Amino acid sequence: MTEETMSIREMCDAYKVTPRTLRFYESKELLFPIREDQKRLFTKRDRARLKLILRGKRFGFSLEEIRQLLDLYHMGDQQHTQLSRTYDIGCERLADMERQRDELTEAINELKKQLKWGERVIASAKAGKKAAE
Repeated sequence: MTEETMSIREMCDAYKVTPRTLRFYESKELLFPIREDQKRLFTKRDRARLKLILRGKRFGFSLEEIRQLLDLYHMGDQQHTQLSRTYDIGCERLADMERQRDELTEAINELKKQLKWGERVIASAKAGKKAAE
């Protein structure tokens, strides 16, 4: 191995992923390690792609969206198409995340109200039980 390549174990350690994850990304044609017999050697390009894959997954992009965005790198337009499409998908994803956050905030507030109501009912029932004793 050279500084230019990393073994599967080095990739796993560096990026906190499993060998299975790397093989899965390879099978989905997201990564293209050099194959030497049973060994996989990952290049700087693979490392850059893995960083983008992991970031995309963190933001909720599908693997198909990530693959399509990575494939746009070689359009010959200095990544303008890739950046524009990434920006568009990012805006859509942000809107989805904000909508989900708002729905979650609403559900949390509703649950808090229900719990307060439950506290009052329980306290009232306890007070009624003590008065009856």
